[in-house]
Amino acid sequence: MTYAAGVALQGAVYQNLRADAALSALVGDAIFDAMPVEAPAGVYVSLGPEEVKDAGDMTAPGSQHDFVVSVLSGTHESAGFAAVKAAAVAVSQALESGALALDHGHLAGIWFLRAKARRVENGAARRVDLTFRARIDLG
Repeated sequence: MTYAAGVALQGAVYQNLRADAALSALVGDAIFDAMPVEAPAGVYVSLGPEEVKDAGDMTAPGSQHDFVVSVLSGTHESAGFAAVKAAAVAVSQALESGALALDHGHLAGIWFLRAKARRVENGAARRVDLTFRARIDLG
């Protein structure tokens, strides 16, 4: 097993989301690879946790990455879930296009697994956590 593609996947996901015109139209440049200390105004996107499993076979090493991308609203947003869900759709479409260019390894595929929408900050903010699976070949 190797975690060698972890940094490459994170960088590719981040760059893909930053370059996506539809997502940018909804959140501007509020796309973070770490949660900001203070929530920005409006809707924003943050890369989240990742779980990695060995996915190598007899021909080459590989890894399976289950990772979360969160779409959140600031606590001062009054629009409800609509804006957050619209941005979540844009995230999903950007990542499912499969156009991720990795610095290390080869992306064999990326799939949407699940989403969880909920209220946070005592009901004052909204959050959608999208979980994706990426399979990376390292041979």
